[in-house]
Amino acid sequence: MSAQPRLIGVGVGPGDPELVTVKGVNALRSADVVVVPVMDTGERGRAEATVLAYVGAGRIERIVFALNEREDRRRREAAWDAAGRRVTALLREHGTVAFATIGDPNVYSTFGYLAQTVRELLPGTVCETVPGITAMQDLAARSGAVLTEGTEPLTLVPVTAGAAVLRDALEGPGTVVAYKFGRRAAEVAGALRETGREADAVWGSALGLPDEAIHPAAALDGAPLPYLSTLIAPARRAARGGKL
Repeated sequence: MSAQPRLIGVGVGPGDPELVTVKGVNALRSADVVVVPVMDTGERGRAEATVLAYVGAGRIERIVFALNEREDRRRREAAWDAAGRRVTALLREHGTVAFATIGDPNVYSTFGYLAQTVRELLPGTVCETVPGITAMQDLAARSGAVLTEGTEPLTLVPVTAGAAVLRDALEGPGTVVAYKFGRRAAEVAGALRETGREADAVWGSALGLPDEAIHPAAALDGAPLPYLSTLIAPARRAARGGKL
């Protein structure tokens, strides 16, 4: 093992293996072990499926996180603690561990919780991140929605924080991106209509995957959507370059 253990959070993008950066691929391939988060139901997650395009299954370690647990804090933190202990053991044994996370490791990722736990269990661990392409960037590219122009602000809202937070953002002047809104699609559709932001908005899920879906937000009918659905509501624009 090297003198100083290294934990590297690697953003692997929304799911399309072609959207993993060259730096991300190099980090995955050079690590002694690649850790991927999975739910306790055991199915292969999006991060693992993406990593398998570049790393053999024998170098991948699956670690359970309570990825969808929001009500039972004790269960959630027990999962974080268990994951931190396992990664700490891997660091002691091998030296360099990469943690693959969908999107970017500094944007709504479990990597932050893991790094905090590992630092406490194994002081001196070097924690680094490799940025990844986010779902909002991928959806913008695939749908043609422009995220920002000129002086427009950009607001990113996890709808798990509540539809009221989204509604407040939609009342503002800039582009609004909503993450994780699938289970509250009806509330999101209502907020878009109430704020007059429905016309140009677009939503997508499973971007870059065989079951990809990209649709105008006006088509939302209130039915639940995949949990990781993403919404873009572009800023109101009247003329080319009008907000420079």
